[in-house]
Amino acid sequence: MSLEKITILVVDDSDIIRHSLNKFFSGYDFRVISCFDGLMGIQQAQKYNPDLIILDLMMPDFNGMEMLQVIKTIDILKKIPVIIISANTSKSNVMAALGAGADKVISKPLRKEILIKNIKELLGEDFLKKSSCINTLEQEDKEFLDELWTIFLEQYPSRKQKITNALETKDKTVLSSIAHEMKGVGGSIGYNSITEICTDIEAALKMTIIEWQNVKIKWGQFFSIVEEIEALKAA
Repeated sequence: MSLEKITILVVDDSDIIRHSLNKFFSGYDFRVISCFDGLMGIQQAQKYNPDLIILDLMMPDFNGMEMLQVIKTIDILKKIPVIIISANTSKSNVMAALGAGADKVISKPLRKEILIKNIKELLGEDFLKKSSCINTLEQEDKEFLDELWTIFLEQYPSRKQKITNALETKDKTVLSSIAHEMKGVGGSIGYNSITEICTDIEAALKMTIIEWQNVKIKWGQFFSIVEEIEALKAA
């Protein structure tokens, strides 16, 4: 496989993850296409015929599992290797993804060492030959996580305001959308507690009778964790 021809499609509803993976691959001579929805991912796969697809499982509307099941029925796409990334890599989730046709399943938070290892196994050793990366994998892993934290914290003030406004108006659509995104981001930045809290929020917002006080408490816990991350970043 020629390095110049390698195209990677990244499908994840989190702009934090898409941005970080794009930056990660910027050290290599890859062509990176990214999108935020499984249906759009199918369209982009048909348009660009990538050499590799990196796919998140947890996406609203048309999720990663649904996208995976569809592309494995399309002749021009079904042989494209797929790496699943997910904050939930329980045995049942992993088996379901592999059964649907995924080649690899990687847990969040993402580590460059693991990502590179899996890509090498799927695309071969040659893809690293023209890499412009000069750092050690340990340095890159730290920089990768630092970059995730930076993007997350940059977006936090506006996101917090949206959450606060939505709590005041009891806008469950906005709150559910943010909770879903943060559920995936939590694992990516190494804070599974965020994933757990946002999972609870999503479940609470799906109830016929919503206990809004409980929802506010959960978002308060989310804010407290982010304040901890801000303190660590500032130290």
